[in-house]
Amino acid sequence: MSSFNPQAPSSVTSVALGVCGGIAAYKAVEVLRGLQRAGCTVRVAMTKRACEFVQPLTFRALSGSHVVVDDYAADNPDPIAHITFSQTVDLLIVAPATANMIAKFANGIADDFLSSTYLACTAPVLIAPAMNTTMLEHPATQRNLRQLRADGVHFVEPDAGEMACGTIGPGRLSEPERIVKAALEILAGRPVAKDLNGERFLITVGATREEIDPVRFISNRSSGKMGFALAEVALKRGAAVTVVAGVTTVDPPVGVRVVTALSAEEMLKAVASEAGKASVFIGAAAIADYRPVQRAEQKIKKASESMTLTLERTPDVLSQVAASRANGMLVVGFAAETENVLDNAREKLRSKKLDAIVANDVSRADAGFDTATNAITIITKDNATELPVLSKREAADRILDAIVALRKTTRASNEGAATEGRPYKTCKKNF
Repeated sequence: MSSFNPQAPSSVTSVALGVCGGIAAYKAVEVLRGLQRAGCTVRVAMTKRACEFVQPLTFRALSGSHVVVDDYAADNPDPIAHITFSQTVDLLIVAPATANMIAKFANGIADDFLSSTYLACTAPVLIAPAMNTTMLEHPATQRNLRQLRADGVHFVEPDAGEMACGTIGPGRLSEPERIVKAALEILAGRPVAKDLNGERFLITVGATREEIDPVRFISNRSSGKMGFALAEVALKRGAAVTVVAGVTTVDPPVGVRVVTALSAEEMLKAVASEAGKASVFIGAAAIADYRPVQRAEQKIKKASESMTLTLERTPDVLSQVAASRANGMLVVGFAAETENVLDNAREKLRSKKLDAIVANDVSRADAGFDTATNAITIITKDNATELPVLSKREAADRILDAIVALRKTTRASNEGAATEGRPYKTCKKNF
């Protein structure tokens, strides 16, 4: 963490760090050190299995305090440690948090020191999960994660990559600097606002593939990074999130429900099936505009120097959602352009009857497809907000800020309509 320089909280704060048993337990040492550099005092609790990966002596030497593993142990100086430990701190962090411990927290089980501490804790709780991809994606784990989010627990989502077991996918403990940064934001009184509670987001993500034959297809460079960033941030801000995903190069965030749809036609069917349950639709997928009129059943051989493909338009998913939206649904689109960016985006906003559109110049090296950053302009009927180059997660936050503002406007409009006796707009028809 030599390059990490966290900002200290406004006053000295006390943090409890819970360490569960897993290969990532060694990273908890760096979390402790990062918090100390920020001016925090840190006390550590470990599960018995965690001690098989890192010895309590390591944390005791660094923290200067007794490390609690078993509050019934003879060397424990506090007979009610799970109460005093949890209720005298400003934040409880659990990193790494195993599937087992997450299940205990979600179901109120208190059969060891750390799970008892969680139940007795009156401070905010920050959890950094770490486990095998299959365990993470299991319905039981996903259910437990949803329950903890509903209980107000904060999360640092796990990273994707190769893990100790050889599995490649989401589940690896996030980097210590990210965990420390999230902790300091909570300590500084800047937790993520739950201003999307009650909203049900439906977001299309990634690229579609329109098959030419069993081998070849028409597609584009969309990675899904922007759409998944929107899904992650919306989830953290309190929304229920379903993603209809085409082809992506990144993994979906934990807690997001994903429906797979590879072609434009499949995406239309999936969106039609899900749209009736959504209150906000964001069309972030790069859906192919054209597909071959005929798909060859067998691989097309190289019979000549050239080949002509006859293409036809694919379904316009965004237009159909906007045209058949249910009462109160907000519809937001994206305009990936290479020229006349704002003019083309405004025309798309008008012609498709959207509530907002996010315009970006995908010819830029620092924005658009498969980049970590984006430079966007958020356009509504009344104004346009041009933003500087931001990380896609930061850009997602700004887009959601605009949606929150739009929701306030529509609520005020509906209240006015109700006062005057005018009916609300209702759903015209299904797709």
